[in-house]
Amino acid sequence: MKPIYIDYLNALDIEALAMTDAEIIGAVEAGLVAQGNGQTVIEPRVHLEPDPSFHGHFNVLRGYVAPLDAAGVKIVGDYVDNYLHRLPSEFGILNLFDPRTGTPRAILDATVITDMRTGAVTAIGAKHLAKKSSKVLGHIGARGTAYWNVRLLDHLFDFDEIRVHSRRTESRDAFAAKLAADLGKPVMAAADWRSCVEGADIVVEASRLPEPQPLLKTEWIKRGALVVPYGTMSAVELSLTDIMQKIVVDDWGQCKGGKFGSLRAHVETGRLSEATLHAELGQIAAGLRPGRQSDGETILFWHRGLSLSDIALGKAMLAKAAEQGIGQRLRFA
Repeated sequence: MKPIYIDYLNALDIEALAMTDAEIIGAVEAGLVAQGNGQTVIEPRVHLEPDPSFHGHFNVLRGYVAPLDAAGVKIVGDYVDNYLHRLPSEFGILNLFDPRTGTPRAILDATVITDMRTGAVTAIGAKHLAKKSSKVLGHIGARGTAYWNVRLLDHLFDFDEIRVHSRRTESRDAFAAKLAADLGKPVMAAADWRSCVEGADIVVEASRLPEPQPLLKTEWIKRGALVVPYGTMSAVELSLTDIMQKIVVDDWGQCKGGKFGSLRAHVETGRLSEATLHAELGQIAAGLRPGRQSDGETILFWHRGLSLSDIALGKAMLAKAAEQGIGQRLRFA
């Protein structure tokens, strides 16, 4: 057997790549298009909860993207109390394999990949589902994915007003300050949910609640808005889906099952079903289903997170790393 090597990108390598906003969005959208064209295999995520007292769990995501000739498995921990240890809430590792032989090809730190690809899916959803004239963003949550949500959304829309809110004052103030510095524009740290989201053109709910609690009121959502809720625990009212002209998800197979997700109660009560679902985002990205068709449509986009987005972004990073001589090669066998 000839030697087998694994390409390895750690967190410092990925930082050195300095992926641009356009590169991140482009890579992730290519994965969504492949999904829409039926060129992927996505297994619903599974979870491991080691102990309820740890206030966290692991997500295991698995997928195959034919145009990229890659299969992958990502394991990411999601621990609510990590800020107490001065750690990010999420740590992840992405493993890529040859889909024909199972040979391992690459290992990447997936912590920032998770953040970037989540933000990219939020932004791509808005690209197809928000009003082109959207100028006000209301964002709940300040974790790692939140930064990339706001940054990549602003890359596409160049907002006049950005409002952010999170439970802890120090968290939202620091988040607003970092965004303002990086985006070169004012960012308002809102004191409560209502002042953050009421009347916004795009509303993103990425809260971290210990249990479901309807903190985002349906009456605050203006006609024609795009609402993107993806918190692990639901923060929305059951009535939210009643005002929507279109409901879009990233993958119906993942959204219709499991114990976690912001619209879990809507699925269980029949408010969200195959009959009420407009499309998966990949179908829209591939041009097979329409996105927004008028400014008056109020639209909801729920994404649970796709292995194919991790794989697509990981492959793009490996290609850029090879061009720039970044990363390491590990002898496997």
